[in-house]
Amino acid sequence: MSWKWFGARLGGALVTLFGVTIVVFVVLRAIPGNAITASLGIESGTLSAGQIEALNHFYGIDQPWYSQFFSWLGELFQGNLGVSLTSGNSVSSLIGAALPVTIELAVLAALIGTAVGVLLGTLAGSGPGKARDSVTQGVGLLGLAIPEFVLGTLTVALLADLFDYFPDTSTFVPLTESFSGNMSQILYPALVLSVGFAANVMRTTRSEYVETAQADFVRTARGKGLYPRRIRTAHVLRNASIPILTLTGIQFGYLLGGTVIIEQIFALPGLGRLLFTSITDHDYPVVQSSVLIVAAAFVVVNLLVDIGYRIVDPRMRQI
Repeated sequence: MSWKWFGARLGGALVTLFGVTIVVFVVLRAIPGNAITASLGIESGTLSAGQIEALNHFYGIDQPWYSQFFSWLGELFQGNLGVSLTSGNSVSSLIGAALPVTIELAVLAALIGTAVGVLLGTLAGSGPGKARDSVTQGVGLLGLAIPEFVLGTLTVALLADLFDYFPDTSTFVPLTESFSGNMSQILYPALVLSVGFAANVMRTTRSEYVETAQADFVRTARGKGLYPRRIRTAHVLRNASIPILTLTGIQFGYLLGGTVIIEQIFALPGLGRLLFTSITDHDYPVVQSSVLIVAAAFVVVNLLVDIGYRIVDPRMRQI
């Protein structure tokens, strides 16, 4: 791997993150209200002019917007994400508690979705035009058509009716403490999230499999008498893996920031639920840092996908 290429990609990632910080900062300041109304609510209307002035100075909102931005950016570089306006806890501790839940949920959903999607895509692609191809594509379209919040709500309703299962709103059980307890909280939402993920992977795998299976080098491999399983894995799937890898990486990035509704439905204390609550409460420090963490994760995932290209396809190393 070329260090020049890696440096260019890393520089582009840093520029993207800097752009995200500007957009998040500007958008949040455009929302009606400020740190005072966010922390005090309707009680802010009873403050005197002197109290308002003192609080403006305390929160730094009496400074020009560019001073506020670079002050926040400076604290960010020092690892200080600020303090929550509603709970009074440090933003770092809140995100530190919520982020592992979202990462575990996204990773499990991605693993299930990728495995099922590649399996179904290969099954459909190996017999284009046959009954299994039509059935598999129909299942994929159904998976894409059903919104996650509908599927999540339906899943909770069915589990509650058939198995007396209700989302656990108490303390989240980490995987390191209890595997069964953790899976009872994380498995069902991961399965819901994996449906759309698997459908997208299946469609991409199927189209790339059909196209690659018609290539000259695959015909040559068949002519040499190689085992069909070896042709499927070493020749067809490997050469079709670049688009699949791209889609998987992009979808995983979206999963990290798109778990808000599912975490709400299944009462998971993840980053998505924290972000939703913070937006509702106008808790600007938490919102800023949460969005920045999601953006950073998305950028890192895309960088890893680019590196994966060069590992899977040696031709990419010449670019």
